[in-house]
Amino acid sequence: MLKKTSLLCAALAALMALSGCGGKNVPTDPAKTQEQDSQEQKITLWTFPVGNWGDLTSVSSLITSFQREHPEIHVSVECLTYDDGDEKIREAVEKGNGPDLVFEGPERLVADWGAKGLLADLSDLWEMDAADGIYENIRKACQDGSGAYYEFPVCMTAHCMAINYNLFREAGALEFIDEKNHSWTTEGFIKAVNLVSDYTKKKAGVVYCKNQSGDQGTRALVNNLYGGTFTDENHSFYTIDSEENKQALRLLKELKGIEFEPDMASADEIAQFCKGELAMAFCWNASIEITQTINNPELGFDIFPMTFPVSEGEPKLQGGIWGFGIFDNGDEERIQAAKTFIRYMTESDASYKRAVLASTFWPVRDMADIYKNDLLMTEYSMFMQYMGDYYQVTPGWVEARAGWWKMLQKIGAGEEIDQAVEEFSRQVNK
Repeated sequence: MLKKTSLLCAALAALMALSGCGGKNVPTDPAKTQEQDSQEQKITLWTFPVGNWGDLTSVSSLITSFQREHPEIHVSVECLTYDDGDEKIREAVEKGNGPDLVFEGPERLVADWGAKGLLADLSDLWEMDAADGIYENIRKACQDGSGAYYEFPVCMTAHCMAINYNLFREAGALEFIDEKNHSWTTEGFIKAVNLVSDYTKKKAGVVYCKNQSGDQGTRALVNNLYGGTFTDENHSFYTIDSEENKQALRLLKELKGIEFEPDMASADEIAQFCKGELAMAFCWNASIEITQTINNPELGFDIFPMTFPVSEGEPKLQGGIWGFGIFDNGDEERIQAAKTFIRYMTESDASYKRAVLASTFWPVRDMADIYKNDLLMTEYSMFMQYMGDYYQVTPGWVEARAGWWKMLQKIGAGEEIDQAVEEFSRQVNK
């Protein structure tokens, strides 16, 4: 833990050096101020909490670098949360003052706002040389069925789970995990949960379902346990009503040591895990560990990231992709200014590296040395090989996300699993 933390601090220091110092205002030549004011284009960037892209100080440093080269474009920033960010954007769009740039993933940019015709087509950005190196599966996720591109990606990750390594060792449960590959079987998971909950006399983990925040964790848990999927291969309909998924839900409902918690959000689960009150967290990734290590310097145990348990074969972790989308506010000059910002952040290797490091995730094109000598990021890089199908662009995705956590709430409240699952399927497969 100490070695991880030391390297983490060094990495963050390097990021600040790369990003440059200062706030949102860029020094200018007073003699040119009046001329620039008359030519200045003002745009807004709203960013969800993707690593340090959700931190105003870090984002302001990146913008400072941009405005040194483009003093004619002034960028104001608002950092959103996943609790109310969607609602803020909805209200802003309805009032006609939506943001110009949004930093988020295809499930919102492509499957939601793009599909509703609210975003500008970014196909011209995909003609940049830098776009040639973007991985094909990432490219596909950023493109709408109409052929339009509603996202230009910056970073990606594979979400995982984590265990309290010290507690597992004390309970004698380490024998049920493959420490070298950070993986385990469904049978091993069952035995470990039983052993840890018997040892602590408390629940080992929770199926949090207060809202959609962190739902990538509960979906991956259910899908991996017995080899289920969330959608079909072509992303045309939802397959949660498969026997494999229903078997997984029954296991979680019946397993001593796992509880459904309708009043708990993913942030609550993470907080309880970091306090040592839970033996495992299903909502986890590298960025969360970095944040939690900084926020909890006295963390009293070693965090050990894990794949989700599988009955056979390899795990399939849900991937996350994040990048820029542009709301079409009817002003072509603002759209072009926003595209200039995206080009700056992604076209040159130096600027792109700063943008990726701010995310604390991985680049969407080859940049092998970006986390050289970083112990924590090297550890998490092994999960990228398990990145599964990016199904979050399936039609009806917004309704499916809402239906998922509500279905989990019903199961937790005692509704028959078959009934809850079938009702979910009827709602989303129209």
